[in-house]
Amino acid sequence: MGEGWAGEAPTRRTILLLPLVLAACGFTPAFAPGGSATVLLGTVYVQDPTDKNGFDLVERLEERLGRPESPRYDLAYTITTETVGVGFTTDNKITRYNLKGVIDYTLTDRASGARVTGGRVQNFTAYAATGSTVAGLAAEENAGLRLMRILADQIVARLIAASASFP
Repeated sequence: MGEGWAGEAPTRRTILLLPLVLAACGFTPAFAPGGSATVLLGTVYVQDPTDKNGFDLVERLEERLGRPESPRYDLAYTITTETVGVGFTTDNKITRYNLKGVIDYTLTDRASGARVTGGRVQNFTAYAATGSTVAGLAAEENAGLRLMRILADQIVARLIAASASFP
Protein backbone atom coordinates (compact mmCIF):
# COMPACT_ATOMS: atom_id res chain seq x y z
CA MET A 1 0.00 0.00 0.00
CA GLY A 2 1.11 3.54 -0.71
CA GLU A 3 2.02 6.15 1.84
CA GLY A 4 0.15 8.97 0.08
CA TRP A 5 3.07 10.31 -1.91
CA ALA A 6 2.83 11.83 -5.37
CA GLY A 7 0.84 9.71 -7.77
CA GLU A 8 -0.75 7.58 -5.06
CA ALA A 9 -4.00 7.99 -3.20
CA PRO A 10 -3.51 9.33 0.34
CA THR A 11 -3.84 6.76 3.07
CA ARG A 12 -5.71 7.21 6.32
CA ARG A 13 -2.39 7.65 8.10
CA THR A 14 -1.25 10.54 5.89
CA ILE A 15 -4.60 12.27 6.23
CA LEU A 16 -4.44 11.98 10.03
CA LEU A 17 -0.86 13.30 10.11
CA LEU A 18 -1.58 16.35 7.93
CA PRO A 19 -2.81 18.60 10.80
CA LEU A 20 0.29 17.74 12.84
CA VAL A 21 2.59 18.56 9.94
CA LEU A 22 0.83 21.88 9.33
CA ALA A 23 0.95 22.77 13.03
CA ALA A 24 4.65 21.93 13.19
CA CYS A 25 5.42 24.41 10.40
CA GLY A 26 3.58 27.22 12.20
CA PHE A 27 0.34 27.07 10.20
CA THR A 28 -2.68 28.44 12.07
CA PRO A 29 -6.10 28.58 10.43
CA ALA A 30 -7.09 32.22 9.91
CA PHE A 31 -10.37 31.92 11.83
CA ALA A 32 -9.03 29.63 14.57
CA PRO A 33 -8.73 31.07 18.09
CA GLY A 34 -5.77 33.42 17.92
CA GLY A 35 -5.80 33.42 14.10
CA SER A 36 -5.18 36.74 12.37
CA ALA A 37 -8.62 36.89 10.73
CA THR A 38 -10.65 36.57 13.95
CA VAL A 39 -10.58 40.38 14.05
CA LEU A 40 -13.07 40.25 11.15
CA LEU A 41 -15.68 38.00 12.76
CA GLY A 42 -18.77 39.97 13.73
CA THR A 43 -17.01 43.32 13.28
CA VAL A 44 -17.57 44.20 9.61
CA TYR A 45 -20.65 46.23 8.76
CA VAL A 46 -21.34 45.78 5.05
CA GLN A 47 -22.99 48.68 3.24
CA ASP A 48 -26.77 48.19 2.89
CA PRO A 49 -27.78 46.62 -0.43
CA THR A 50 -29.81 48.61 -2.94
CA ASP A 51 -30.57 45.85 -5.47
CA LYS A 52 -30.64 42.06 -5.90
CA ASN A 53 -26.91 41.79 -6.58
CA GLY A 54 -26.14 43.81 -3.47
CA PHE A 55 -28.48 41.68 -1.38
CA ASP A 56 -26.83 38.46 -2.60
CA LEU A 57 -23.37 39.91 -1.97
CA VAL A 58 -24.17 41.10 1.56
CA GLU A 59 -25.84 37.78 2.38
CA ARG A 60 -22.71 35.83 1.44
CA LEU A 61 -20.34 38.24 3.20
CA GLU A 62 -22.39 37.91 6.39
CA GLU A 63 -22.39 34.12 6.04
CA ARG A 64 -18.59 34.18 5.95
CA LEU A 65 -17.83 37.01 8.40
CA GLY A 66 -20.88 36.88 10.65
CA ARG A 67 -23.49 39.54 11.24
CA PRO A 68 -21.93 42.65 12.78
CA GLU A 69 -22.49 42.50 16.54
CA SER A 70 -20.01 45.21 17.43
CA PRO A 71 -19.01 46.88 14.15
CA ARG A 72 -15.42 48.02 14.03
CA TYR A 73 -15.09 48.25 10.25
CA ASP A 74 -17.32 49.47 7.40
CA LEU A 75 -17.19 47.73 4.04
CA ALA A 76 -18.33 49.86 1.11
CA TYR A 77 -18.64 48.42 -2.37
CA THR A 78 -19.63 49.22 -5.94
CA ILE A 79 -20.93 46.43 -8.18
CA THR A 80 -20.71 46.55 -11.96
CA THR A 81 -22.07 43.74 -14.13
CA GLU A 82 -22.18 43.16 -17.86
CA THR A 83 -23.98 40.47 -19.84
CA VAL A 84 -22.22 39.30 -23.00
CA GLY A 85 -23.58 36.87 -25.57
CA VAL A 86 -21.04 34.11 -26.21
CA GLY A 87 -22.94 31.30 -27.93
CA PHE A 88 -24.70 31.82 -31.24
CA THR A 89 -26.71 29.71 -33.63
CA THR A 90 -26.15 29.85 -37.38
CA ASP A 91 -28.98 32.41 -37.63
CA ASN A 92 -27.33 34.65 -34.94
CA LYS A 93 -29.61 33.81 -32.00
CA ILE A 94 -27.80 33.90 -28.69
CA THR A 95 -27.78 30.57 -26.86
CA ARG A 96 -25.33 31.31 -24.04
CA TYR A 97 -24.36 34.37 -22.01
CA ASN A 98 -21.45 35.26 -19.77
CA LEU A 99 -22.30 37.46 -16.81
CA LYS A 100 -19.19 39.45 -15.90
CA GLY A 101 -18.92 41.15 -12.54
CA VAL A 102 -16.52 43.63 -10.96
CA ILE A 103 -16.65 44.86 -7.37
CA ASP A 104 -14.56 47.72 -6.04
CA TYR A 105 -14.50 47.61 -2.24
CA THR A 106 -13.03 49.59 0.65
CA LEU A 107 -12.76 48.59 4.30
CA THR A 108 -12.50 51.54 6.69
CA ASP A 109 -11.92 51.73 10.42
CA ARG A 110 -15.03 53.18 12.06
CA ALA A 111 -13.15 54.91 14.87
CA SER A 112 -10.61 56.77 12.76
CA GLY A 113 -12.30 56.77 9.34
CA ALA A 114 -9.01 55.55 7.86
CA ARG A 115 -8.96 53.16 4.94
CA VAL A 116 -7.69 49.80 6.18
CA THR A 117 -7.70 47.92 2.87
CA GLY A 118 -9.55 47.70 -0.40
CA GLY A 119 -9.32 46.65 -3.97
CA ARG A 120 -11.10 45.16 -6.91
CA VAL A 121 -12.33 41.63 -7.56
CA GLN A 122 -13.72 40.32 -10.81
CA ASN A 123 -15.08 37.08 -12.18
CA PHE A 124 -17.82 35.69 -14.40
CA THR A 125 -20.49 33.02 -14.60
CA ALA A 126 -22.42 31.72 -17.58
CA TYR A 127 -25.93 30.59 -18.34
CA ALA A 128 -27.90 29.12 -21.22
CA ALA A 129 -30.54 31.10 -23.07
CA THR A 130 -32.29 28.08 -24.53
CA GLY A 131 -35.69 26.86 -23.43
CA SER A 132 -38.67 28.87 -22.27
CA THR A 133 -38.64 32.50 -21.22
CA VAL A 134 -39.19 31.46 -17.59
CA ALA A 135 -36.26 29.03 -17.75
CA GLY A 136 -34.04 31.71 -19.25
CA LEU A 137 -34.95 34.21 -16.54
CA ALA A 138 -34.36 31.62 -13.82
CA ALA A 139 -30.96 30.76 -15.33
CA GLU A 140 -30.01 34.45 -15.49
CA GLU A 141 -31.03 35.00 -11.85
CA ASN A 142 -29.10 31.92 -10.74
CA ALA A 143 -26.00 33.11 -12.61
CA GLY A 144 -26.23 36.46 -10.80
CA LEU A 145 -26.48 34.74 -7.42
CA ARG A 146 -23.51 32.50 -8.19
CA LEU A 147 -21.48 35.48 -9.37
CA MET A 148 -22.12 37.50 -6.21
CA ARG A 149 -21.16 34.50 -4.04
CA ILE A 150 -17.93 34.03 -5.97
CA LEU A 151 -17.05 37.72 -5.70
CA ALA A 152 -17.94 37.81 -1.99
CA ASP A 153 -15.64 34.83 -1.38
CA GLN A 154 -12.84 36.63 -3.24
CA ILE A 155 -13.35 39.72 -1.05
CA VAL A 156 -13.26 37.62 2.11
CA ALA A 157 -10.06 35.90 0.95
CA ARG A 158 -8.42 39.29 0.40
CA LEU A 159 -9.64 40.60 3.76
CA ILE A 160 -8.21 37.51 5.46
CA ALA A 161 -4.88 38.02 3.70
CA ALA A 162 -4.78 41.67 4.78
CA SER A 163 -6.04 41.09 8.34
CA ALA A 164 -2.58 40.43 9.79
CA SER A 165 -1.76 44.13 9.27
CA PHE A 166 -5.03 45.58 10.62
CA PRO A 167 -4.81 48.14 13.43
